Amino acid sequence: MKPFKNANSLQTMKVKKMFRSLLLISLIFLPSIVLSNTLEQQRTDFLQAEQAVNQGNEAAFLQLNTGLVDYPLYPYLQYQWLNNHLPDTDKILAFLTTYSDSRYASMLRAKWLAYLADQQRWNEFIQNYQASDNTALACQFQWANYQTGNITQALSEAKRLWAKGETLPDECDSLLSALLASPVMTSELIWQRFELALKKDNVSLASHIQGLMAKTDQSIADVWLQVHKTPTLITQSSFWNPIMGQLFAHGVLRMAKSNLDNAIAVWDNNKAAVNPNHETAQQVERELALALARKRDIRAFDRLNLVLNPDEEVREWKIRAALLAQNWQQVSSALAGLTTVEQQQPKWQYWQARALAETGDTLAAQTVFNKLALDRSFYGFLAADLVNQPYQATDKPVLLPSNELDALANETDFKVAKELSFHHRDLETKRQWSFAVKKLPKARLLIAAKLAQAWQWDQLAIVTMVQADYWDDLALRFPVTYSSQVQNNASLQQLEPALVFGLMRQESMLDKNAESPVGARGLMQIMPETGRQIARKLNEPWQSASSLFDPDTNIKYGTFYYKQMLNRFNGNFALAAAAYNAGPNRVDKWLPDNKQMPADIWIETIPFKETRKYVTSVLSYTLIYSQRLQQNSLKIKNLLPDVQSG
Repeated sequence: MKPFKNANSLQTMKVKKMFRSLLLISLIFLPSIVLSNTLEQQRTDFLQAEQAVNQGNEAAFLQLNTGLVDYPLYPYLQYQWLNNHLPDTDKILAFLTTYSDSRYASMLRAKWLAYLADQQRWNEFIQNYQASDNTALACQFQWANYQTGNITQALSEAKRLWAKGETLPDECDSLLSALLASPVMTSELIWQRFELALKKDNVSLASHIQGLMAKTDQSIADVWLQVHKTPTLITQSSFWNPIMGQLFAHGVLRMAKSNLDNAIAVWDNNKAAVNPNHETAQQVERELALALARKRDIRAFDRLNLVLNPDEEVREWKIRAALLAQNWQQVSSALAGLTTVEQQQPKWQYWQARALAETGDTLAAQTVFNKLALDRSFYGFLAADLVNQPYQATDKPVLLPSNELDALANETDFKVAKELSFHHRDLETKRQWSFAVKKLPKARLLIAAKLAQAWQWDQLAIVTMVQADYWDDLALRFPVTYSSQVQNNASLQQLEPALVFGLMRQESMLDKNAESPVGARGLMQIMPETGRQIARKLNEPWQSASSLFDPDTNIKYGTFYYKQMLNRFNGNFALAAAAYNAGPNRVDKWLPDNKQMPADIWIETIPFKETRKYVTSVLSYTLIYSQRLQQNSLKIKNLLPDVQSG
């Protein structure tokens, strides 16, 4: 064969390869040139194309792909396909340009950037990087800067990342190694990260940092690690001197977690000799005082007064400590220490009025209660009962013309969410919805909330309405989905249906597919092990953890469990709700010793912020649902008998 013919053939092959590549890009990224199939056919083809991607069957994928170019999930499909073609820069850049407004653009970019970093293609990485909350990519971006000569910027950012107590991703190792080898790194910075790691109980990181220290510092760090593990070591006099100030304070706070009284005694008896710096001393005073307050200890109020510049948490716990003692003069004094904005919050308005009433200023108290009764909240309902006022029941549904809902539904982002839902991609649906509404101006959030309601997406409708800052569309905010299951199981357990709805609204916002980070599932957020125990008590076969996503099963088990808590705590709705959230054993520990306590004070002084909010929300939602179900006989005062001693 002649050389000329070989060269010509080679050129022909290159042209054909280029043509195929351009054709492929056109098929993927130029939707207008392809006629679409019906929606039903596209849905079927989409699933088959996904399967082809997963199987690596490119021919099948490309054949199905041509009929999907105007299907809402087309970018999602291309994102999946391109994950297997990260070396193909042209296709990646074409996608990022064509679908820059889609959620999948940033996701693909992150995967592609990780690939570029792995290939050490630093200039391309820098050109295509976009800032995000992805720490791994941020480290790689700065390492790319370092590799391309922008060393000062890279080390400055590395120093910021270093000053944390968390373990950083492996992708940060090269950047941190460069920082350690640079003049920027000092022994002070090494000690800073060591102490931050121990404050966050990240012993493995602290031990790693110890290995970076000079030999003499390693010996000192070893003492820190010993005190962290065995804080009683600080009771030895060798720790009672200014040189040991930081370590002594750390040991006191570690000891407080297991033996608060001993920690307070060691601190009070030796802090003068140790003489830690002002910031450290105040940090210890704050943590010890708050620990006493959360333990409902009578010493808490005086201890909180030792915190010289109290933050919001300290200011609030001063009020709660005074409430525990039912010292109304102290309550008034602590309330006066709130900021002007804090004093306007309904809960502190309520306690201001209670303090006025308890100290004899009945007229002033009634004025505050009457004003507060206009607020649709737990504290507003408490106030309404105290002055015999009806509960605030304003219901102003958002009314929108259907064309506004249709217009939003036909926008690309929302069509994508709808199709994801059709394919039962529940997590993807929620993520897409969140992405879509973040791009909306506030005025259009109401439309989005009503669209979610029309699509029967209760949880997304509620969340979006909160973002819109509109509170009076009660049918949207408090839906009555699953009404028959609620009514039947409430009757079976002799519970108010409104109470069951209140629990469901707080637990899951009526999302049957809800799953918490710790594994609680379904409408009433039941842990699989709890579900297994309930099934045993009901003499039912336990199906599986996934059965808790079934509304019938979940509501049956949830109402049964709540009734158990109600029986355990003598019919006290607040205690039962607290136990449903935090567990009955914790509630046992929170009961007053040898006395009765008004239920409003007991709720306000629940140690856990989450449980405190949970109880007030469940009770207020119960009253709202009582109105929604036209069962207006429920009164909050009847739900809150005094709390008895344990």
